Amino acid sequence: MGPKSERVYRTIREWIAAGKYSPGSKLPSERTLTEELDIGRTALRQVLARLVSERAIEVHGRSSYRVPSRSAITEAPTDLEPWQIHGERLLYDNQWVKLSLVDVEPPGVERFEHHLVRLHHVAIAAVLDDQDRVLMLWRYRFVPESFGWELPGGIVDEGEDAAQAALREVEEETGWRPDSLEHVVTYQPMVGMVDSPHEIYVGRGAKHVGEPTDAEESGHVAWVPLADIPGLMERGELLGSGTLVALLHVLASRVAGTPPTTAV
Repeated sequence: MGPKSERVYRTIREWIAAGKYSPGSKLPSERTLTEELDIGRTALRQVLARLVSERAIEVHGRSSYRVPSRSAITEAPTDLEPWQIHGERLLYDNQWVKLSLVDVEPPGVERFEHHLVRLHHVAIAAVLDDQDRVLMLWRYRFVPESFGWELPGGIVDEGEDAAQAALREVEEETGWRPDSLEHVVTYQPMVGMVDSPHEIYVGRGAKHVGEPTDAEESGHVAWVPLADIPGLMERGELLGSGTLVALLHVLASRVAGTPPTTAV
């Protein structure tokens, strides 16, 4: 999208986040929005279509929009107890991985030592363009001994903000600089034994600023159509949980029948 459309997109997002339009409330009419935000009707509809695709707003009727009502929240059980941790014994430690034995006591179970692997904090980004394509890398990974598609991402340096790390990794590995990124979720890829927080970011728009600067991490860079993602997944050509989590979020967030956002 162009600068004016991006400004309008961010403004409506900020209105919703700030509570100017609460869950379930209607947005002003398209005519009111075009006048208030100083944008053409066609460009506004493209912004609104993007917001619908991201489920920030819903369509009602032909040209009426509202903020989605809060869905029912599943209540967590309150009668369970956490495990007791009595200590941790370090077995191995270097700049990449730490291995420990943790003295744990689950409720009603005798104490025992549980292996714990601590890895780095990671940030991963799915960057989309105005043709509904996602920026990806075709790379070889020696652990599974296979090639596959991955989203750009990597380790968050000590003292670095995760969002800045995601922006930096995209540029270093692909040569494209994202316009902006939005945090989607933080998750643990192997929650039973491995501690390695993974931050997932999604954004639209990027500028080509040069060749990748990280020769070890970069691979073949390509804009892959989102329509191809299910097929790549079926063929086992998507590598890494971060890539899968981010792309599944993108696909799940798309509303059936919503046209792709186009540049203005």
